[in-house]
Amino acid sequence: MAIIEINSLNQEGVEVFGTLTEAQLRNRMEPDKGIFIAESPKVIRVALDAGYEPLSLLCERRHITGDAADIIARIGDIPVFTGSRQLLAELTGYVLTRGVLCAMRRKKQSTVEDVCRGARRIVVIDAVTDTTNIGAIFRSAAALGIDAVLLTADSCDPLNRRAVRVSMGSVFLVPWTWLTEPVQSLNRYGFRTAAMALTDNSVPLDHPSLAAEPRLAIVMGTEGDGLPHNTIAAADYVVRIPMAHGVDSLNVAAASAVAFWQLCTRRQ
Repeated sequence: MAIIEINSLNQEGVEVFGTLTEAQLRNRMEPDKGIFIAESPKVIRVALDAGYEPLSLLCERRHITGDAADIIARIGDIPVFTGSRQLLAELTGYVLTRGVLCAMRRKKQSTVEDVCRGARRIVVIDAVTDTTNIGAIFRSAAALGIDAVLLTADSCDPLNRRAVRVSMGSVFLVPWTWLTEPVQSLNRYGFRTAAMALTDNSVPLDHPSLAAEPRLAIVMGTEGDGLPHNTIAAADYVVRIPMAHGVDSLNVAAASAVAFWQLCTRRQ
């Protein structure tokens, strides 16, 4: 363990916590060299338990022998940067309310076939770009029995710092990958697709046919534009959540939790 006191915002090694953008951390050109930031002791522990490789740690001095002590004991001989709360806030752009950040190596991206193998209930996240919604969907997916998550290329990266934080580490618990083909391509893996949308021919979420499907892909879109028309048209089912008081839709994170509960936990 190497404890390194930060004396300057330009100190070598700390750029991953401050000046590098999410796109630079992700490293699209060389994904295997990509990095993400896990924040808070709880989230970092979940990532370590899931096999992610730590590269460096940033924490307030008091956490070295406090909240981060068990993490430091696990991470081996990597840099542990520390400094005053004010300096760390200047570096990261915000006060570290949980006091600990860890830069970690991304894993090799799984294929759709690998992620879907053995899965019975998956969710497809289509063009959802809000980091809070992505994190909340992953948290519900982990809690309510979703076996895997697929995201279209125009969705937010699940390992975005805020998405990881909102998910409370659930992004490390559910297998996920990017879906680069049309949603209906999932039929070749034995999945029937259920597009969550309001149309004249939609069926209610508690329709018996949905629960009876052995393999089901629940397709969620943004609460603004919803799912593309071609995705809805190609779906095996179009599904609505019955609601009261004339409310026509829920936030995508809330809607996903309702759908997961109805279609996952009860089958178990």
